[in-house]
Amino acid sequence: MTLASFGLALATVAALMAAAMTIAWLVERRTGNSGWIDAVWTFGLGTTGVVAALLPFGDGPMSRRLLVAALAAAWALRLGLHVASRTRGISDDPRYAKLKRDWGADKDRQMFRFMMMQALASSPLAIAIVLAAHNPAPGLGLQDLIGVLVFAIGVGGGAVADRQLRAFAGNPANKGKICDTGLWAWSRHPNYFFECVLWAAYPVIAIALSGYAYGFVAVLAPLAMTLLLTRISGIPPLEEHMVAKHGEAYRAYQRRTSALLPWPPAAKEA
Repeated sequence: MTLASFGLALATVAALMAAAMTIAWLVERRTGNSGWIDAVWTFGLGTTGVVAALLPFGDGPMSRRLLVAALAAAWALRLGLHVASRTRGISDDPRYAKLKRDWGADKDRQMFRFMMMQALASSPLAIAIVLAAHNPAPGLGLQDLIGVLVFAIGVGGGAVADRQLRAFAGNPANKGKICDTGLWAWSRHPNYFFECVLWAAYPVIAIALSGYAYGFVAVLAPLAMTLLLTRISGIPPLEEHMVAKHGEAYRAYQRRTSALLPWPPAAKEA
């Protein structure tokens, strides 16, 4: 991959993500349900990854390009369908709803600005897919297999966490309670943890010890996802909403349970 092709890849993923988030903004304005933003973002990023993996930006063999495109598609389908299913059951996402209330009459302009910020923040994720796809190492090998295993752990763990939460919420006996069973007893956000693990698969596939310096840039993907989830649009607004909803019960959950990294919980308070 040359500097020119790397620059073209960056411009391509940035343009595609900007288009996806413009669609997300339009859907939110039309429906009033900001939950669709995350669904459109997921499908948009997945589509961007598939397209960019298959475009001839570098010298990666077609077998690796197809493998990485399949990983991006599998991620988008699994998470996107889950988010879409969840969104159909709500009238608005509490995280974005609070932002809209805070923005007041300027909410449409501010939301569009926020969508473009999300598009920019997503670019390291999409470019990592490109760099993994275009690792010029001939054929598929052990490194690719390890990357697929890391991806499978991330997807599988996230699916288990989502299923446990859905089962807990679907039980009438748990109405008004906080899910603290299964993976949720070890982490307040196990789905987010496994999402960070999943994105580590791309640098595993992309990094080459010689002849492909751009591969190391893919490390930005898990770092960007971790930053996004722990500092920006993931844990902070969700935790604020949960404290407002459950009060001291959620604060007690915070005290005994790790925020992200699964860890044995402290003893429940008497």
